[in-house]
Amino acid sequence: MSRSRKPARVIRVLAIGAVIHALAAVDAAWAADPQKQILVLYSTRRDAQIAIVGDRELPLLLERSLAQDVDYYSEFIDTARFVQSGYQAGFRDFLRLKYSGKQFDLVVAMGDIPLAFAAANREVLFTGSPLVFFANRPPDVRPADSTGITAELDLRRTIDLASQLQPDLRHIFVVLGANVVEGPMDRLARSQFKSLETRFEITYLAGLATRDLESRLASLPPRSMVYYLVVDRDGANQNFHPLDYLDRVTRVANAPVYCWVDSAMGHGIVGGSLKDQLEQTRAIAAVSLKVLQGQRADTNPITSVDLNISQVDWRQLRRWGIPESVVPAGTLVKFREPSAWDRYKAAILTAAAVLIAQTLLIAGLLVQHARRRQAEEQVRGSQAELQKSYVRIRDLGARLLDAQEGERARIARELHDDVSQQMAVLEIDLGLLRQALTDEDAAVADEALRRARGVAKSVHDLSHRLHPAKLRLIGLVSALNGLQRELSQPDLSIRFTHQNVPSTISPEVTLCVFRVVQEALQNAIKYSRARHISVDLAGTPIGLEFTVADDGIGFDVEGAWGKGLGLISISERLEAIGGTFEVRSTPGAGTRLEFSVPIRAVQGTDGVAV
Repeated sequence: MSRSRKPARVIRVLAIGAVIHALAAVDAAWAADPQKQILVLYSTRRDAQIAIVGDRELPLLLERSLAQDVDYYSEFIDTARFVQSGYQAGFRDFLRLKYSGKQFDLVVAMGDIPLAFAAANREVLFTGSPLVFFANRPPDVRPADSTGITAELDLRRTIDLASQLQPDLRHIFVVLGANVVEGPMDRLARSQFKSLETRFEITYLAGLATRDLESRLASLPPRSMVYYLVVDRDGANQNFHPLDYLDRVTRVANAPVYCWVDSAMGHGIVGGSLKDQLEQTRAIAAVSLKVLQGQRADTNPITSVDLNISQVDWRQLRRWGIPESVVPAGTLVKFREPSAWDRYKAAILTAAAVLIAQTLLIAGLLVQHARRRQAEEQVRGSQAELQKSYVRIRDLGARLLDAQEGERARIARELHDDVSQQMAVLEIDLGLLRQALTDEDAAVADEALRRARGVAKSVHDLSHRLHPAKLRLIGLVSALNGLQRELSQPDLSIRFTHQNVPSTISPEVTLCVFRVVQEALQNAIKYSRARHISVDLAGTPIGLEFTVADDGIGFDVEGAWGKGLGLISISERLEAIGGTFEVRSTPGAGTRLEFSVPIRAVQGTDGVAV
């Protein structure tokens, strides 16, 4: 049944190629594509490690060096899974249809099988395209316009490493798949291992069914190793990914497993002399770059490189009890779990430094302890003196304010009782004089009478501002309403609101709040250029809170503090009765002053309210 399906697969491949060819014919812009056109041929399946590394790294390496985009294609002959006769011919026809009309700037053959395929079908598929190849050995006949790199597999080096890691090694079991039996890899291993047969007993577990192989690997004799070459297909004709199969081998084997290629690292092998597939890709990229930059391929010699690196998996050394001391110098140890010192070296050093510093600091603190206590006593004494000084200064400030208010009251009384009375008499005299004058002199008398009345009003207003005599009679709210009406102007509106204001407030607090609002309003009128000012007064369970806000030009609070007497005067008045205030303002955003005062004024040191 399986044989009857194989020609059908080839037919499907050809049909897919025909469709691709038809689609390609529509795109006439292919011929003018400025990108470098590159085709890479692999002998493996698409998900083989060399294909993954090559498809990831090769375009990047070329684009970075060429400073030009690369139109990159890759194809996979996959000889391990497609062994039927005529397959490569069908694959050739598929490529011919798929890439019809496309001229490649470079064809890369990644392996012996792709090299043979490209050389045999060069005229049909890749006429005029230079060829760069990677091979295990130089070709018997070098294709025209080609160059490449060779890296001969030295499978013995892995056994040499294993014999150093396992000095008592006697048995070697070589694992390879059914498709490899009697193939190039099988023949190479047998020829290279033949000289070792006098030292070791070598058994080839070739082409076994997976179940039989696992049974053998689970019961290997002591002093054994397993050498995994490759298994793509087992003796039961089942296909496998080589690395997935290796995982099965390392799980069941009762002896250490080794390999020859670096993609096996991390899949349970102890290690080996492993071919570096990334270095293989870089080497191919270096040669390809020369050809893409204009050199004819066959002017570059075929070079031989050594891509093998001795590597071991630290975890597998631990698993099989192999001491790290027997690992040869120069061997790369991977997956090493760091020791406590490796993990926490920086933290340990930091902790030690901190401990030493703390010890020195504690010693210093002990030395300074007595001095510190003495200094603290001195500070406490100084603080007590400062506190006394502060209270005395506050008392003095309160007394100065009281004296200021007393002086204001005296001046207000003088203005009211003396100057205002004299101005009233002057108005009466001017009125009588006006009646006695002729019409020619009446205008002068009227002007004099008007000016006298203006002076009288100014004196009356000044007397009221100096000492609002009705403040105690009419209360704080009514006094602030009168202040609102007095200071309002045609181009400036002042809004006053109040709520929950106690009916009884101590005279000191009443006078303080009135003076603070008066000072804040006068400052706003003089400096803010505001059009609207609001005063909001509210009572709280413990005192009064009020704000004065305007929509003026604002100012820099930090820069202006201490430069004028207005804010200083407000601060001194509030401090005298235990109040506080805060200024919120920024240039261009108006000003808001927020005040808070207690209902009762604080008491001075002599028991007098201040």
